[in-house]
Amino acid sequence: MPAPLPVPTRQVEEVTDEAASADTPWQAIVWNDPVNLMSYVTYVLQKLFGYPEPKATALMLDVHHKGKAAVSSGDKDKIEGDVAKLHAAGLWATMQRT
Repeated sequence: MPAPLPVPTRQVEEVTDEAASADTPWQAIVWNDPVNLMSYVTYVLQKLFGYPEPKATALMLDVHHKGKAAVSSGDKDKIEGDVAKLHAAGLWATMQRT
């Protein structure tokens, strides 16, 4: 019979400051996918974020060539909304802290 494992004497909990993490700048990231046309990605970026065509095209080309592009930034609540809009438009998007 194996010997019993020792009982931990102290438990460490990670403490996170929700207020501080909410204020940390966030980014909405659009990822390349095999489904959406480049022209459609450009169109979505123009309609959702009001980007002029040259900026939307440059972001789309980053998505196409680099695999991803940061398309918006701001507080956590704003970026959650932006990612939801991108998902509703059929794009693959995530959010990350900057």
